[in-house]
Amino acid sequence: MDPVITRIRNELEGQADPEIKKSSVRFFKEEITCYGVKTSAVGTIAKKYWKEVKGRPKSEIFNLCEELYQSGYLEESFIVSNWAYALTGQYEPDDFLVFRHWIEFYITNWASCDGFCNHTMGDFIEQYPDYIGELKTWTRSANRWMRRAAAVSLILPAKHGKFLDEAIGIADLLLTDDEDLVQKGYGWLLKEASRKHQAVVFDYVMKNRRVMPRTALRYAIELMPKDLRTEAMRKDW
Repeated sequence: MDPVITRIRNELEGQADPEIKKSSVRFFKEEITCYGVKTSAVGTIAKKYWKEVKGRPKSEIFNLCEELYQSGYLEESFIVSNWAYALTGQYEPDDFLVFRHWIEFYITNWASCDGFCNHTMGDFIEQYPDYIGELKTWTRSANRWMRRAAAVSLILPAKHGKFLDEAIGIADLLLTDDEDLVQKGYGWLLKEASRKHQAVVFDYVMKNRRVMPRTALRYAIELMPKDLRTEAMRKDW
C-alpha cells in the first residue's frame, strides 16, 4: 500500500464520528460503508494530500484512486472524485476505459456516482464529445449505477446549454427504467437542460408524460413556471 493511502486512512479514522456514521447510513437506501466524517472535512483531506501527489505521473495517481476505491468506504470514493477532477486538462481518450471501470466495479451509491460523474465525466465528455455514444451504451447495462452515470455525466454541460440532443437521446433510452435512482438521474438531466432549453424539455415531457415515471417527470419540470408544472402533472389520461 502506498504510504499516502495509509496516512489518509489514519486521518479519516481519527476524524470518524459515530453519530455522523449513523446519519450517513440512514441517508442511503442501499447499504454503505463509511467512517462517519463530514463531507467538508473529507474535502479538506483530499486537498491536503493532493498537494503531495499532484506531481506524480497520472498513471500513478490513477493507481492511488484505485486503492482508495477498493476499500469500499464512501469517504475514500469522495477523495477519488476530488483527485480525478483535479486532473482536468490532462485527460486522454484512453482514460475513458479507466473511468468506466471505476463506475462499473466500485461505485455503489448515488453520492459516489454523482460526485465522480458530474465533474470528471462531465469534463471528459466536453473534451471528447465523441464518447457520448459510449454513454448511451451504458443505458443498457444491468448495473443501475452505470445507467445513472449515463445521465448524470452530462449534468454540468446541460446546465450550460450544451448537448441538448444528446441529453434528450439519453432520456429516451432511460425513459421507462424501473429503478428510482435512474429515473431521478435522467429527470435531473432534463431539469438542467431546461435552464437554457425550457420549451424543448417541456415539449419532451408533454409528449412522454403518459409513460414517463412520475419521479422523473417531477424532476424534469422542477425549474419551470407553475403553470407549466401544473400542465405537465395534470392527470387527464
